Amino acid sequence: MNYETLISFALATSALAISPGPDNIYVLVQSITNGVKYGMATVAGLISGCIVHTTLLAFGLSAIIKTNDHIYTALKIFGAAYLLYLAYKVFRSDSKISLSGDAPKKSMLQLFKQGVIMNVLNPKVTIFFLAFFPGFLFSDSLSTEIQFYVLGFIFMLVSFVIFSGIAFASGSISKFTSRNSGVNQFFKWLQIVVFVGIAVYILL
Repeated sequence: MNYETLISFALATSALAISPGPDNIYVLVQSITNGVKYGMATVAGLISGCIVHTTLLAFGLSAIIKTNDHIYTALKIFGAAYLLYLAYKVFRSDSKISLSGDAPKKSMLQLFKQGVIMNVLNPKVTIFFLAFFPGFLFSDSLSTEIQFYVLGFIFMLVSFVIFSGIAFASGSISKFTSRNSGVNQFFKWLQIVVFVGIAVYILL
């Protein structure tokens, strides 16, 4: 078992979770406009949705990988190319973080359900898991199904901790980003560096 690979995966996941994206910005907005409890309900929903993607990956992709080693290599190349594409999209995007909270208030249960639905029905999450996970398989003795579930658990645990931190620190984060215009540019380039770095790591 390669623990260095697992540590690298956890660090990459941490960097991605911290970098502004649709999920953590949604958590931030709900926490600012409705309160920390509502932000945590959103976090719980988003993380729960990852279970579905991990299961699809574990059983669907594992069966494909077992049939041909060349397919596994092709998947890693696809994963690296997709991550480089994401880096390019971030590079071309506006670095401004929008914290608009004009949407009507929802109950905690509604936010949990919406978090699950947002995650499960988002094909980009499936593609991202498909691109991200295969490059971090860490054992020659464990089945690929178990390895994907371990990676999925680490991804969910790290994301939950960081998203929860965003919910609890939402007030401070909002004030900080509004007072420091350079922070948006910093996070934009952080995302680019992380995506390119993971792509290179997968190919090595």
